[in-house]
Amino acid sequence: MSSKTTGGKGGKAKTSSEAKVLTTRSSKAGLQFPVGRIHRFLRNKNANNVRIGNAAKDLRVKRITPRHLQLAIRGDEELDLLIRATIAGGGVLPHIHKSLVAKGAVKKVKAPVV
Repeated sequence: MSSKTTGGKGGKAKTSSEAKVLTTRSSKAGLQFPVGRIHRFLRNKNANNVRIGNAAKDLRVKRITPRHLQLAIRGDEELDLLIRATIAGGGVLPHIHKSLVAKGAVKKVKAPVV
């Protein structure tokens, strides 16, 4: 008796220990946030929530950078809750605390000299 595999193109039969190892789409893309979860939510919702291209247009550049991703994701409440990840190179959101803003900063206008 010979130990030939039935069907297929021949070769060694794979045992259970040689089973295919699953890799996530996040690891394939080299990303830290969950690609599968975002894909599922965007498929169910309207994709107009993504404002990354608009962030790039506001800054008058043609290339989308991690900074544009950060501004768009943190600016949208639903995307911020969805991703929940730190974006490398994204920087921080511009924010000035209320107590630091001058409350009664009224500038005096000089009377025109006649």
